[in-house]
Amino acid sequence: MGFSHQTRMLPVAAAVTLFVTAADTAFAAQPLDSNPAAAIVDSAVRQEEALSSAEAGKVIRAIDSTRDNIGAVRKTTKLDTVDIIFLTDAARSEGGPPPAIENKVKQHKDDVAELRQEIEANALLFNAIDSRRVLAEDVLAVDFANPGKIVIYAAAKPPK
Repeated sequence: MGFSHQTRMLPVAAAVTLFVTAADTAFAAQPLDSNPAAAIVDSAVRQEEALSSAEAGKVIRAIDSTRDNIGAVRKTTKLDTVDIIFLTDAARSEGGPPPAIENKVKQHKDDVAELRQEIEANALLFNAIDSRRVLAEDVLAVDFANPGKIVIYAAAKPPK
């Protein structure tokens, strides 16, 4: 006596139904907001354009602090402000960062790569950069100099 084809398929059909129902519920729980970054970030996201030569000292200090800042990024759940500094002359379309900054990034390449991964994994920070069309791979460094505020240095041009 064997099981019929129908009897064997019942657990599979039940599992598929349960999965589809759970997926529908999960999607229904997501708010339909035209600007999800504003709902998640819940802080001011500001942007500024600068030349890398004017910001080089700050960027290099921030890159040197990347190892310490990785933990801060990992723990960040709320900020008053997120400042994104677009280093427009350091964008890929402009040939990338100047040698002083590029060499510092190379010197800390593993830490910078980990920082970028942590930013992508952090809903608040990812949505902040995404709202300004900054790719994580364009982030050079972050600075937590003031409580409740992060400065993100990006080798990119702002969206038009």
